[in-house]
Amino acid sequence: MKLVFAGTPEVAVPALDALIASGRHEVAAVVTRPDAPAGRGRRLVASPVAERAEEAGIEVLKPVRPRDEDFLARLREIAPDCCPVVAYGALLPKAALAVPARGWVNLHFSLLPAWRGAAPVQHAVMAGDEVTGASTFLIEEGLDSGPVYGVLTEEVRPTDTSGDVLTRLAFAGAGLLAATMDGIEDGVLHAVPQPAEGITLAPKITVEDAHVQWSVPALRVDRVIRGCTPAPGAWTLFRGERLKLIQAVPVLDRTDLAPGELSAAKNNVYVGTGSHAVELLWVQPQGKKPMRGADWARGVRIVPGELAGM
Repeated sequence: MKLVFAGTPEVAVPALDALIASGRHEVAAVVTRPDAPAGRGRRLVASPVAERAEEAGIEVLKPVRPRDEDFLARLREIAPDCCPVVAYGALLPKAALAVPARGWVNLHFSLLPAWRGAAPVQHAVMAGDEVTGASTFLIEEGLDSGPVYGVLTEEVRPTDTSGDVLTRLAFAGAGLLAATMDGIEDGVLHAVPQPAEGITLAPKITVEDAHVQWSVPALRVDRVIRGCTPAPGAWTLFRGERLKLIQAVPVLDRTDLAPGELSAAKNNVYVGTGSHAVELLWVQPQGKKPMRGADWARGVRIVPGELAGM
């Protein structure tokens, strides 16, 4: 089939690579988000998908809005048979959805209908799911509600961050998307409607969602930190400044600390929660590089009874 691939971040690159390498299909063009400011200089930078496409000599389309008529006209000129999508980042209008004869097929990082939305992996980790996965489905106008072509499952390990899970799913899902394209071309794969039960939503995680509340149980604190790593990054306040929480671990035998109460030893620093304490393994003070929690605690000289979150 002639394909137009739509995707933007690094997590979409393995799928693009898999389609290029498959040999069965022609990736005629790539659709991605416009160049965005990045780094301290805030210079415009192309998306990872755009960079990979340019390396491969593939035409790159960067519409400000997918409903722009110039983009739609070019898409019609290319006349793709199918448009595979991975984390493109913009809603596709009906006019774009109508162009490819076999539709737009999305690789979504959840077991649909669970976790429909922008942040499925983060929500799965934060909810304590032991298994998640990826699905390929035919895009329709509803939010991730189209019929499903294929799925794969992935274990969520006890120490996984959302970044860990997403990396594994990006590579496993690349194979699933390539196999889905093959099955559609061969006429042996047919999309099955999603069940009406089990629908959960996964909206984008905001900075406020990543604000750790020490009054909740340690297990919840651990899940929030892992679910918000690497982005947007879990955080608390310390002496009025934001402290990023990169890695922590529940400590079952520490129940002597009040929620938010800090306790520093030579090689450890603990924070009380609504149940038992957590040990802060890695943190990042505002304006500084990541460091071990114990090193941070020595530097700031925590006062006995001092609270995080203040």
